[in-house]
Amino acid sequence: MGSKGTQRWLWYILEKQTRKVIAFTFGPRSDATFKKLLDLFDQSKIDRLDTDNWGAYDRVWFRPIHRIGKAFTWRIERKNLDLRTRIKRLNRKTIGFSKSEIVHDAIIGLFINKYMF
Repeated sequence: MGSKGTQRWLWYILEKQTRKVIAFTFGPRSDATFKKLLDLFDQSKIDRLDTDNWGAYDRVWFRPIHRIGKAFTWRIERKNLDLRTRIKRLNRKTIGFSKSEIVHDAIIGLFINKYMF
């Protein structure tokens, strides 16, 4: 978290109808973190992936419908904007910015559990 070289990503799965977060994890943008997210949820219930064109999504062992593009990811981007505006710790220019990964992940996790599940 100290530099752009140590970025952490929030990965989550949204439920289609309710748009609620049903599983999430933190980590680098890697195949291992994506697999960790998929292991939190029953993959047989995932029938569609709406993503950007990142390579890990093509390397999943199951074959959901995969739609790529901004037209399909706007709901996810809206959730990300909600997180950034409602959790001031995500803005580096505030006094409340979390420098500890444990605190950072705990605050975001608590927010998701309370408001997005």
